[in-house]
Amino acid sequence: MNQNHHIRRNCLRGILIFSLILAAIITPAAAGEKFLYGSPDLRVAITGTNEFSPGEEATVSLRVENTGLNTVKIVRSEIISREDNPNTAKMAVVGLRSGSAPLTIKTDDQMIGDIDGGESATASFTVQFDEDAKGGIYTVPVSIEYTYLSSAEQHSQDYIQYFYDTKVVQEELQIIVKPDVRLLVTDIQTEAINVGTEGYVTITVQNIGSEDARSATLKIERSGTSPLIPTDASAYIGDFTAGSTVTRTFKVAVSTNAEPGDYPLSVYAEYKDRNGQIKTSDPRIFGVITGGKIEFTAISPPAVVSPGQKTIIDVEYKNIGDAPVYRATARISAVDPFTSNDDTSYLGDLAPGETAVARYILNVDSGATEKVYGLDSEIRYRDSLDNTQISKTMKVEVEVVPREATIPPVLIAVILIVVIGAGYWYYRKRQ
Repeated sequence: MNQNHHIRRNCLRGILIFSLILAAIITPAAAGEKFLYGSPDLRVAITGTNEFSPGEEATVSLRVENTGLNTVKIVRSEIISREDNPNTAKMAVVGLRSGSAPLTIKTDDQMIGDIDGGESATASFTVQFDEDAKGGIYTVPVSIEYTYLSSAEQHSQDYIQYFYDTKVVQEELQIIVKPDVRLLVTDIQTEAINVGTEGYVTITVQNIGSEDARSATLKIERSGTSPLIPTDASAYIGDFTAGSTVTRTFKVAVSTNAEPGDYPLSVYAEYKDRNGQIKTSDPRIFGVITGGKIEFTAISPPAVVSPGQKTIIDVEYKNIGDAPVYRATARISAVDPFTSNDDTSYLGDLAPGETAVARYILNVDSGATEKVYGLDSEIRYRDSLDNTQISKTMKVEVEVVPREATIPPVLIAVILIVVIGAGYWYYRKRQ
């Protein structure tokens, strides 16, 4: 029994050794591989839209695809496998140029790394389109510089030498600038634009875009916190072809809290494009010179009155503002110790710097304290747009002084009779 077991074990050992020897004879050494033919083949395209508007800042994304193939491969035991395939584009750099297109490239050339055959990579560029870019199709150059394995020389089983070349691919892509209406303000005229009043702003605008606007309406609007507030803000202009010019007038109010200066307004157009779609042009800001307030001051010296008297006083007013006024009427507020039955006076039209005199009747209470009083006064007038306005309240000074001593009327009459009688007596005596 033990002898049979020993024989069986020796047989198994012999079979195992034979199998190992056979495997060593049949299996070759580990094989290497190399490609005889193949190189990168790069193509580039814009991902996403290629349509942009004048004045727009946009991101243009370029996708670079490597369609290069390795067509012949050799596998041998004595070959050392290459670390790089010949169809791999290594250390690729993408550059975008403006060419003759109306745009500015704000991004430098982009490194996108290695691109194996059948793979792709993306480079993004920030592009600023010119404000005055004309609508149309433009060609922009793209360059792709990369390194690739051009050949490899194997000198022995453990030594291989690589040879790399650099190549630059030049491509052209199309970018579309969409036609639109763009406004250029060529002239600004104002009428009666003063702080606290309404006036007219007349602007001339030109369509410097490449789109012919249809059924267009020109509109103005307040710009930010500007004190200029349009009150009649739109004007129909109809067809507004590229290159044409229109002039329209708008009514604008100026805040009472503003100071004289140059303030902004915005203008834009609403229109139908060539496809019948409603569009709005980009707003354009223009400046409007605003004059100062319409103001008055009383320049006459204090009027002098006495207690218990009815006195006619004259007050001279001056237009110290920046605009004329029309049909002005002055009013004084008589308060204790004064009363008046005639507290208004017509001044008429007053240009800046002109003066006019108002006449009032004041009754002074007999118990009035002797001092200088300040009575409120204001002027109601019409502005250049025939709107009724009221000036700020100003002070008119009235001084109450002691009443002068006077001769009673009866005594005056007696004296007159005596004088006349004496004269008659003297005349008769001479006769």
